[in-house]
Amino acid sequence: MDISSLSSQAHAEPLAGCGHALFPTAIGECGIAWGPGGVLAVQLPEPEAARTRARLLAGLPVLPEVTPPDAVRTAIEGVQALLAGRTRSDLREITLDMRRLTPFQRQVYECVRAIPPGETRTYGEVAQALGDPGLARAIGQAMGHNPFAPVVPCHRVLAAGGRPGGFSASGGARTKLRMLAIEGALEPDLFGPL
Repeated sequence: MDISSLSSQAHAEPLAGCGHALFPTAIGECGIAWGPGGVLAVQLPEPEAARTRARLLAGLPVLPEVTPPDAVRTAIEGVQALLAGRTRSDLREITLDMRRLTPFQRQVYECVRAIPPGETRTYGEVAQALGDPGLARAIGQAMGHNPFAPVVPCHRVLAAGGRPGGFSASGGARTKLRMLAIEGALEPDLFGPL
């Protein structure tokens, strides 16, 4: 069964080849969900594991908590290394299943995936890269609905003037700034102590 054909409501039976797992990182326990077409979602830490899991699985079919297959374990290791500051990988080798997303979201997320660790862009610069400077607000909305953070590095997209802007992960802009500091994208004390 093709996961993209499923409604956003949970189904009674888990799907073969699909699952989810929580895993530790330097900033807390993250989550990852996968299916036959690749990674379906990645979730940054919430204050409790149950909230991380709930947010990860929102809008997905029933996905059992199981041991990740090799490709997903490799993705987990990449996220762990990135969030610990041990790699400069952009994680673009991770296959994301974006079929349930709009064409615009897919376009924005592919553009943002090209921002290397340690660098940032503004919403306006992403809009310009997509060929329409008037899209900055829509890009901000797409970033707020990003189901793949930090694999789609929405934390690297800032408001005009380099301000942090919003961030939908737990901790808001403070978490965004912490992730940017780990990557070396901020001057020390640029926004005060993290």
